[in-house]
Amino acid sequence: MAIEKLSPEVFPAKSRSKRVAIYTRVSTGDQHLETQLYDLREMARLRGYEIVGEYADQISGAKAKRPGLDKLMTEARRNRFDAVLVWAFDRMARSVRHFLEILDELNHLNIEFVSFREQIDTGGPLGRAMVVIVGAIAELEKNLIVERVRAGMRRARLEGRHIGRAPLKIDREQIVRDRRSGMSLTQVGKKHRVSRATVCRLMKELPCSSQAGTGGGLAALGFMIAPHQWLIHP
Repeated sequence: MAIEKLSPEVFPAKSRSKRVAIYTRVSTGDQHLETQLYDLREMARLRGYEIVGEYADQISGAKAKRPGLDKLMTEARRNRFDAVLVWAFDRMARSVRHFLEILDELNHLNIEFVSFREQIDTGGPLGRAMVVIVGAIAELEKNLIVERVRAGMRRARLEGRHIGRAPLKIDREQIVRDRRSGMSLTQVGKKHRVSRATVCRLMKELPCSSQAGTGGGLAALGFMIAPHQWLIHP
């Protein structure tokens, strides 16, 4: 009696849940990753996704080097997951060009991109088209913000207001005198609460006439008296 073989369609294998990776980013320590993680974990649970990795960065969006993102892309090239979940477009990339480069690489790796805030899923053609449109709008918004900040800074300068950190109030000639007296860079820096680099810069920037006038005229003679020895200046 012949035994008829059943086709696999009769007893289909149990479908494997989609493996996803979560990426989150905040710019400063005052912000918290937990807010993004809660939303993304809940979205993965509702869609039946299996979270196989979570990657995070605490760094400005303008920075090129992001350890968390770099590690995520490395794992993507190893086919560790099927989709990437992010809270928003601007959490993922620093510019539209960078964003599209990431999407293009993920597309070549057959990895979907899902954004929680924009409700975009690149699993379909409409999602891929919306990604480009929304990404361009986000870049435009960022440029408008930068331009408004620059306009405000220009107006502040015209009004005579100082922008940025207040200049250091230090006695430049005293720093030079202390350095020429034999004190080390570290000692001079600690005394005046400045860095070693600042001491070196002041030594180079101080005009020769000022350097010659320091030390009560002794520096102009090219030497100074120390206990039990003569120190000749170059």
